[in-house]
Amino acid sequence: MNILFITSSRIGDAVLSTGLLNHIQTRWPAAKVTIACGTLAVSLFDGYPLRARTIAMKKEKYNKHWIKLWRQVIATRWDMVIDLRDSAVSRLVWAGQRYIFSPRLNKDKKLHKAEQNAAVMGLENVPDPKLWFSAAQTEKAAHLIPDGAPVLGVGPTANWIGKTWPAERFIETVSWLTAPDGYMAGARVAVFGAPGEEEEAHKVLQSIPEERRLDIIAKTDPGTAAATIARCDFYIGNDSGLMHCAAAAGVPTLGLFGPSYDSVYRPWGTHAHFVRTPESFDELIDFEGYDPKTLTKTLMGSLTLEAVQSALDEMFLEQKNKAPKTSASL
Repeated sequence: MNILFITSSRIGDAVLSTGLLNHIQTRWPAAKVTIACGTLAVSLFDGYPLRARTIAMKKEKYNKHWIKLWRQVIATRWDMVIDLRDSAVSRLVWAGQRYIFSPRLNKDKKLHKAEQNAAVMGLENVPDPKLWFSAAQTEKAAHLIPDGAPVLGVGPTANWIGKTWPAERFIETVSWLTAPDGYMAGARVAVFGAPGEEEEAHKVLQSIPEERRLDIIAKTDPGTAAATIARCDFYIGNDSGLMHCAAAAGVPTLGLFGPSYDSVYRPWGTHAHFVRTPESFDELIDFEGYDPKTLTKTLMGSLTLEAVQSALDEMFLEQKNKAPKTSASL
């Protein structure tokens, strides 16, 4: 069974689309899946067991990237095409079945992206996003985070300054969590950040005692970064692709939200939670002179340290209640 799977160029959306790849693996375990995605997302799919190949699409003027994709897939008779980009390509190739995303699914900002993706294929149960890692990614991740004491993963950056919680509050939160009486007392701290985000990430890294810090800032491709996050025991970070990687990898995750729609992009899963500013996305950007391209400050200043600590209290208490009882605790 040949399946063409067209997904996003953005890391977060690409990760959330893996719920459908998870479904395909369960439903058609012998399928061969060709994945088309943006160049930045390619490494996220390296370990997918059913992957026949990955086609990297570099955006070009006049939609030439779509023409190039069409040329690469037109000769194949596809049993199924799943297109989460609503492109013309999925309509211009031979396909036994077509599942094409409709923008109407996101019109009212009520359905989570994982639910939207499930709706594309008419699935009643929403399959959880899942990440698979190649041997090379797993080996590199083990080098970056060797076995040892528990690890707190921190993502203090984002691809837009408006979504970044102030670094000093991350510093206070990490100190509180890893203090002698904290939930992760004495834990190592792995700080993550993408290329171009080094300055803010290093502020947090430098605050951590040298013997407990793990520098994962701009060290890997997204797929290897995800494999490295998978070695963490807990993850806290801004709304970003890394946050979605943590949740999809099964790591207990707390996402921090402000000027984005948590209804659509909160971290997915029973092990994942979020806390947001008192104001909604629309309220945060409702001021004179707002322009996302020229914004030079965070819009998350109203998310207090106390609110984040309260959310962490709830999560760690929930984890404690779920932990299996040992003979010593009976």
